[in-house]
Amino acid sequence: MQTPFISPTRGALSFDAMCAEILDYIRAEPDAQYKLIIGTDSQVRQQTQFVTAVVVHRLGKGARYFYQARKQRKITSLRQKIFYEASLSLSLATRLAERLAARGGTLPNVEIHLDVGMQGETRDLIREIVGMVVGSGFDAKIKPESYAASSVADRYTK
Repeated sequence: MQTPFISPTRGALSFDAMCAEILDYIRAEPDAQYKLIIGTDSQVRQQTQFVTAVVVHRLGKGARYFYQARKQRKITSLRQKIFYEASLSLSLATRLAERLAARGGTLPNVEIHLDVGMQGETRDLIREIVGMVVGSGFDAKIKPESYAASSVADRYTK
């Protein structure tokens, strides 16, 4: 069975049910502007816990979010962990974009929020990881603007 997406208000949802929720949210106020934001964060313990957040931001009027948690073997390489986080976000963004378009939804701007920034060890990875995201056709945001990864997803990695 596919790992569910969790909505704080609706509980566990399938991928299709999450897509329906996103479309309903957008259709409720079709004249508003939206961003679809995906970000992944991780925490290493005995295993590595990855959490991917999906945020539908109605600009100036709030947002809804969903998250999916998964565990992998322990990843000790920071570089490998950051690239895996980005690949999880990209994979989900691609699936979401395809599914929402297939359901007739007008696709909002899609951003990938990366858990890298100018402070700390990840600064050396910024060019590569942002290039990977932009090369895949999505906008990339890094800290401190990458709140889907550094705030929303981070909350559920603990």
